[in-house]
Amino acid sequence: MDNRLTSGWPQATDPHDAGEREFISFADIWAFLKQYARIIAGSVAAAVFCAWFYLATTDPVYTAMTQILIEPKIPQVLQQQQTEVNLTLDTAQVESHIAVMRSEKIASIVIKELGLQDDAAFRAPPPTILGRFAKLGRMAANRIGLDGEWLFGGSSDQAGTSTQLTDFERERLTMWAFSDNLDVRRVGVSYAIAIAFQSPDPETAAKVANATADVFVREQLETKAAAAREGGSWLEERLNQLRAQMNEATQIAQEFRAKHDYDVVPRPDGSDGSAGASAPTLEELEVTADTYRKMYESFLQAYTNSVSQQSYPVADARVITEATRPLVPSAPRRKLTLAFGALAGLIFGVAAAFLRHMLDRTVRSPKQLREEFGLECLGELPVLSGRGASGTLDAVALTPSSAYANSLRHVKTAIGLADSARSLHCIGIVSALPSDGKSTFASNLAMLYSMCGTRTLVVDADIFHSVLSRYLLPQPATAAPGAVGSGPIEQHIMLTKNATFDMLPSHVVDARGLLGPRNMRILMPELQAYDFVVVDLPPLTSGTDRLATAALFDGVIVVAEWGRTPVDLFGELVRSLHASKASIIGVLLTNARSGSTATYGRGFDNAR
Repeated sequence: MDNRLTSGWPQATDPHDAGEREFISFADIWAFLKQYARIIAGSVAAAVFCAWFYLATTDPVYTAMTQILIEPKIPQVLQQQQTEVNLTLDTAQVESHIAVMRSEKIASIVIKELGLQDDAAFRAPPPTILGRFAKLGRMAANRIGLDGEWLFGGSSDQAGTSTQLTDFERERLTMWAFSDNLDVRRVGVSYAIAIAFQSPDPETAAKVANATADVFVREQLETKAAAAREGGSWLEERLNQLRAQMNEATQIAQEFRAKHDYDVVPRPDGSDGSAGASAPTLEELEVTADTYRKMYESFLQAYTNSVSQQSYPVADARVITEATRPLVPSAPRRKLTLAFGALAGLIFGVAAAFLRHMLDRTVRSPKQLREEFGLECLGELPVLSGRGASGTLDAVALTPSSAYANSLRHVKTAIGLADSARSLHCIGIVSALPSDGKSTFASNLAMLYSMCGTRTLVVDADIFHSVLSRYLLPQPATAAPGAVGSGPIEQHIMLTKNATFDMLPSHVVDARGLLGPRNMRILMPELQAYDFVVVDLPPLTSGTDRLATAALFDGVIVVAEWGRTPVDLFGELVRSLHASKASIIGVLLTNARSGSTATYGRGFDNAR
């Protein structure tokens, strides 16, 4: 006897086999992608649509750039020397210049010179979601010849509110817009600084960038001139004081020399040198006068240099590249945005598919059946096209070349392989839910056996749903309860509408209590006239006691709907069958959307 038919849940596995199951092969990845292709494709499509929506509702932005070179100032003392001097600017100095360029002082001057405070479009905030939809509506209306401005409002939502702003609010909004669109950064490790400005108008972008550079250079010149003026004023005041002190000291020394008087001589500070203090000598007076003279000459030289710098100031920065009108917008970047949207959608779709896969507790793959339940999958039947209940019950006869029919032939072959291990004369079909497709499978399997010349009988034991008896019998089966419950069983067997196989109706099964093991055991010898018997059993939801007769059959095929049958309910069904000592031939997956059914179909098509 085949161990697979009698074994229960897997108890122990080989370590090498466990390692192989844990390894994720390329085929597993490909199967995962095919299984969740709709989720991934939908996520990519949604992300690309969002990217297109952003591009369609975003105004192009132009960026103009100018460059300034900062030159280190060599001190006057070092300029007079003939030796080579190597001066560098540290990062703090360069960052200080960048901070000045970004300051509100520079920004306010540029805004005032260019009149940006009166430009409502310049300080307009970014568009809102509703504004973007309105813009898209205007574009669509204008394309079909309608007045989009009238249908969806004007294109400038801020025009009506700009007049309600105060001067201070208008000034701050303009300043914020200016700061947000201005970009100042150092070019590498050089002394060059790039000033870039973004604007929907390319002319405005170039004007603002150039104006910012010019105002910075002017501010440097004005700062140096102001510092020179302040220094000159201080030096001029100090020169007057030194001149007076020098003249006074010289006069005292000359008077002392003329008188040759070594008595008390008044000091330059006004004291008379009395009260016990020693009187200054001629040498001391001459040294004091000479000292004041040298100080006066030194300050006079500094004052002369300050006046020259004040009349001709030199800035430490100069413009090396002026901004020109940009020809193409810098944002949004269409190809990059679409590519990023597609990549983001792909990542989100794979993540969503993986999350759904982790949270999904339904029967989906033959690998899952082997690893979790120790059962082999006999095959996967694809989704049948909507022909109604009566059309799907004989699909193998109506469309013999379809993927469903080819997959069913593969299942028949798998049953034949199991038949070689043990004789399969009577098999049961069972499922966890009534909607798993067991009745459809039972009908088409019996029809396929009949088309091969096998005398086949179907026992409709699903007395709670009776799908087969309702749609395949030529007339409603109505008879007296006493007549149905007595007499030979052959009297109650009927030929189906398509005249392919015989069927024992569900009302006969119910009347004779054939769902009980004792009555079914008595019936089994009467069915020996048929080559193959298929019993459509009730689902697990009808009660586990209804499955007690499964142990009397040569084998049981468990039917599960792909992606719909819960794993817990399917496991309960398998445990119930093992508890009743039923021999499970294998599992059949219905309404499968994996790629295996296509493989089966191609193989049978080639064989034909």
